[in-house]
Amino acid sequence: MAEESEFPLHECVFNGDLKKLSSLLRSDIDISKKDKHGNTALHLAVMLGKKECVLLLLAHGAPVKIKNLAGWSPLSEAISYGDRQTILSLLRKFKQQLRDTMNERRPNLLNGLNKMQDFYMELEWDFHSWLPLVSRLLPSDLCRIQKHGSSIRFDSTLVDFNDMKWERGDITFLFNGTAPPDASLTVLDNINRVYQKIRHEETEIEIEDEVDNLMGNDIMSAQMSTKSITFTRAQSGWIFKEDKHEMVGSFNSDYYIVNGMVLESRKRREHLSEEDLQKNKAVIETLTRGQSQVVNGNGEQPVRRQSLPPPPTSTVTWDKYISSEPGKYQNIGRPMVLKESSRSYKATIAMSSDFPLSVDMLLSVLEVIAPFKHFTKLRKFVQMKLPPGFPVKLDIPILPTVSAKITFQEFKFLEKIPKHLFEIPTDYREDPNR
Repeated sequence: MAEESEFPLHECVFNGDLKKLSSLLRSDIDISKKDKHGNTALHLAVMLGKKECVLLLLAHGAPVKIKNLAGWSPLSEAISYGDRQTILSLLRKFKQQLRDTMNERRPNLLNGLNKMQDFYMELEWDFHSWLPLVSRLLPSDLCRIQKHGSSIRFDSTLVDFNDMKWERGDITFLFNGTAPPDASLTVLDNINRVYQKIRHEETEIEIEDEVDNLMGNDIMSAQMSTKSITFTRAQSGWIFKEDKHEMVGSFNSDYYIVNGMVLESRKRREHLSEEDLQKNKAVIETLTRGQSQVVNGNGEQPVRRQSLPPPPTSTVTWDKYISSEPGKYQNIGRPMVLKESSRSYKATIAMSSDFPLSVDMLLSVLEVIAPFKHFTKLRKFVQMKLPPGFPVKLDIPILPTVSAKITFQEFKFLEKIPKHLFEIPTDYREDPNR
C-alpha cells in the first residue's frame, strides 16, 4: 500500500472523502502533483463526477490547463462528463489562471522590451494545406510590427484565423506597456475607423456561449512531438552537393531540414449527439467548399445546452486504478469515443546569424501579440532548441490540416519612430460592442 500514500489528494478524491481532502488542502501539499497516469486530483474529481471535490480543488487553485499522459486537461474531461456547471466553473478558473500567469510575467516582459532598441519588422504568413481544395482557399498575411519603448504596434490584414475560419480586414493592435494591465491593449479597425479596448475578462454571456461551443464540438488535443525532432543541413546542387545557403530578404541564411516533426491529433466525441455530429460535418463541408457561415441574430436569448445524464458510476477501486500500467487504467468516466491520427511534417528552416534580433527578444515581442493562435504556435516552435542563428524562414503546423510558411522579410532598428503610431487616432470613435 506504499503507492497509496504517494498521492493522498488523489485517493481522497477517488473515495469521495471531502473532509480529509479539505484538511490536506489546508496543509503544504502540491495540488498540481500528477499520479503515474499523469492525472492530477482535479482530473480525477472531474472524471468521477465528484462536484464538491472539484469546487474545493478549484478554490485552492488547482491548475486547469495541466494535461495527463494522454494529452487531456481537466477541462477536456469535464466536457466529456457533460455537467454544464462543472464546465463553467473550470472555464472561469482557466481564464483567471491565464490572466494571473500573464500578470506575473508582465514585469519581465516589459523589462525585456525596454532593453531592446526600437525597430520595424515585416513577416509574411502563407497558409497551406495537404488538402488541395482547402489549400486554395487559405489566406496569407503580411504583418508589420513596430516597437517603441515598451509599446508594440502590430498591423495585420487577417482579423481572425481559428479552426478553419478566417476573416479579412485591416486591423491594428496597440500594446501600451506603460498603461495598467487591464487597459494596455487596444484594437483599431482601420476600415471603419473605430477602436475597442480589449477586455481581460469576458462577460457572462460570452463565457456561457463558449460553454455551448465546447459542449457541441469535438474535444481536441493536438500535440507536436518534439523529442524526435532533429535538424540536418539541407543540400543543394545536382552532382556536387554542398550545404545550402540562400538570401532570405537581405539576410544570408543556412538551410536545415527538420526531421521527425510529427503532429499527433486526438478527437473525442462521446459527449456529442447524432444531431451534433451531422451539424459539425455540414460546417466542415461548407468551409471546404469555400462558403462562409452566416449567423443571423434576432436578439433573442440563445437556448443553452443542458447537462448530459451522468455516465454510470465507476466500479473501479483506487487500488485497481493506481496499480494499472501508466496510462492504461480502466475507464472511470464516460466511455471514450476516440479518433487518433498522426501526420509527419517535412519542413525546412532557414537560420541567419545576420538577423539583428535574438530569439529571446523575438519571444518577448510574440508574447505581446498573443491574441492570435498562429502566433502562439510560432512562439512555441522557436522555444525549441534550434540550430545557430535566427529563424528567418520556417514551416510550422497550425492545425491538423494546415501549415504556415513564415518569412521574416525585413528588419531594421530605428532611431526615431513617430509616437502617434502608438496612439489611437483622434478621428476614431470607440465602439465597445464590436
